[in-house]
Amino acid sequence: MQTQSLYQKAIKFAALKHLEQDQIVPGSELPYVVHLSNVAMEILLAAQHSANFDLDYAVQVALLHDTLEDTSTTIEELITEFGPMIAEGVLALTKNEALPKPERMPDSLRRIKQLQAETWAVKLADRITNLQTPPSHWDTAKKIEYRNEAVIILEELKGGNTFLEERLRLKITEYEKYIQS
Repeated sequence: MQTQSLYQKAIKFAALKHLEQDQIVPGSELPYVVHLSNVAMEILLAAQHSANFDLDYAVQVALLHDTLEDTSTTIEELITEFGPMIAEGVLALTKNEALPKPERMPDSLRRIKQLQAETWAVKLADRITNLQTPPSHWDTAKKIEYRNEAVIILEELKGGNTFLEERLRLKITEYEKYIQS
């Protein structure tokens, strides 16, 4: 299947799943599919700057990365619709809600690092797109925590994708203005 067809299949699946939850981009009125397409856009750009990049895998994982965490989607559905490799990538990007909150991100990063570099790239791309204007209800402590998580992601996934690492480094620097204000 061509990349465009894989993209369409994944974005339609994810859009419907997130729509069932009436999910919007936090701090906005935008449908959640905007976030997913922004993550996929980062992946498309990274593919142009990365040798031996598995774009078909990465774009599907990018579009589906929040389906297990935020919707009623099951791992079995992902395996049936997209295959075990894609499902495994999405699962690695999904925080384990059974763990105490402070352990969720480190656990997810450990699982991401066990998979191919394109999974790392999706995590980097996700945080890049999330470092936008924070929701108005976030206090300074929450903004600092979110920035610090981005720094940890950047450090832990160093070597996964040079292009996206540099993009995330710049977004972290730009995000400082929200902490200073």
